[in-house]
Amino acid sequence: MRYRRQTFRLAPEARVSSVDQAVQFVNERGFVFFWPIKEAVLPSLWVAVAGDRPVADAHDDPGHVTWAWKDAMLGRRKWHYAKVLRRKSTLISLQAAPYFYALSENYGSPREDYLLNYEQGLLSPEAKAIYEVLLREGPTDTVGLRRVTGMTSEKSAYRFERALSQLEADFKVLPVGVTRSGAWRYAFLYDLVANHYPDLPAQARCIRASDARMRLLYLYVQSLGAVTEREASRLFGWSRRQVEVAAAQLADEGAIRRGALIADRPDDWLVVSELLTRS
Repeated sequence: MRYRRQTFRLAPEARVSSVDQAVQFVNERGFVFFWPIKEAVLPSLWVAVAGDRPVADAHDDPGHVTWAWKDAMLGRRKWHYAKVLRRKSTLISLQAAPYFYALSENYGSPREDYLLNYEQGLLSPEAKAIYEVLLREGPTDTVGLRRVTGMTSEKSAYRFERALSQLEADFKVLPVGVTRSGAWRYAFLYDLVANHYPDLPAQARCIRASDARMRLLYLYVQSLGAVTEREASRLFGWSRRQVEVAAAQLADEGAIRRGALIADRPDDWLVVSELLTRS
């Protein structure tokens, strides 16, 4: 639709062509995927740069400038990059980051919260081990993390990556740089989110969970124009009840319209009010 043509930057004249424009794009949308994801429709940096086409296999494709931008921006505190939504690579504006953090299993004490999470079964043993290395040693690349945690074998690779993704999705760790380590001479350098963004816990502390869901849901609907409650539940990992409550509050404020019938589909659609006003 024409609305998404604008928000996804699909028109050639609207394409992102510099890293500064990339930061502006993320700030406009609040959060985007790095690559397009089949199972979740959301603006992505790749599409905003290269157009609506599959991610190219060729390393010299012009669209892969996004990779260089992403690496160059690690640690620069211009956006939050980590595997967050659907545990896929996500770019989050610093304005939206406190709302995600407010919904995480972090309660204000980085040295103690992870232990509580572990006792509650919310953190795997592998994730706990990785977190404790970073807590003790500071920024460490993936090669060092695998060595210190004893997950260097090929058989442990999946457990290591799953643990890292769990920590990233819960705003506990994030990549902050690249080192020339390992067989490929390329490894992410990781740090604790609370170390890299020391003000983030305080920024999130005053945000109620209900307000955080309202804000993030609104940004999502605003990016797509229209979404279903089922899609929102899958993207954020919220219960349908949590989506319904946030949607009802946004509808009461006039920010979105609930229950619109689109393409004769009986889903529970959420439509941004701006789109209905245009039509």
